Amino acid sequence: LRISQITNIEWHQIGVIASKEFWDRIRNRWVLAVAAVFTAFALVIAYFGAAQQGTVGFHGIEVTIASLVSLVIYLIPLISLILGYDAIVGERERGSLDLLLSMPITRFELLFGKFCGLSGALAFSTLAGFGLVGLLLSYQVDTSSLLHYAGFMFSAILMGMAFLSMAVAVSVIATDRTSASGIAIALWFFFVLVFDLLLLGALVVTGGEYGGDIFPYLLFLNPADIFRILNIFGMEDVKSLYGLATVFPENLANPWLLGAAMLMWIVAPLGFASWRFK
Repeated sequence: LRISQITNIEWHQIGVIASKEFWDRIRNRWVLAVAAVFTAFALVIAYFGAAQQGTVGFHGIEVTIASLVSLVIYLIPLISLILGYDAIVGERERGSLDLLLSMPITRFELLFGKFCGLSGALAFSTLAGFGLVGLLLSYQVDTSSLLHYAGFMFSAILMGMAFLSMAVAVSVIATDRTSASGIAIALWFFFVLVFDLLLLGALVVTGGEYGGDIFPYLLFLNPADIFRILNIFGMEDVKSLYGLATVFPENLANPWLLGAAMLMWIVAPLGFASWRFK
């Protein structure tokens, strides 16, 4: 039996919704603008990433990735939350949601189709922006370094999808676009700026006596931290610079475990949104 026969999901209709969302972002030049921003920042970081050491120019893929990680952790969550916060509540305010739901399409198909289309736009802009820089650097690095850079781009897309999933959930529960945008910005502040400060503050206040053992596990509660560990832990020099070698054990740094945790951050908010939307 096919999946569509078991679940009664019309994947073609999901594809139609996803295609519309994707091409809407292409037509309003959103994807091109984000890709251009990523390309510009990546080029500047690749060339000037070691300027604080008194040198300029490309100094290795590890230094470039480490610098890009710090940038991406701020940019991609914000872009993802802005991209998806009005996915449902915007349709409701425009009065088009009732029209869409009057058609032979389920609420899950509409929700998942929008998520897939927005994810496609985010992935396309990420690959186009950072991929162009990867091509420019390819003649200076070996194959393993290029694979490492490709892993960085893929993990950035996964982190963006996690925050996009949160944005869609916000769009379902919010009563209007204003409140949805406020919640989205609050989520960005919490996960990107406040979360790590709270953990570090708790460790400092207790002198490391309490919470030290569970600290590595608490990092799994933030997709931005999972993304950082995925990209930094495999680089010895950079890992020591970030301090991860002293707070995060080797057995938890398995890429498959971290990848599974990131997938849970994609699935869980989307699952909640689907349940609430019904």
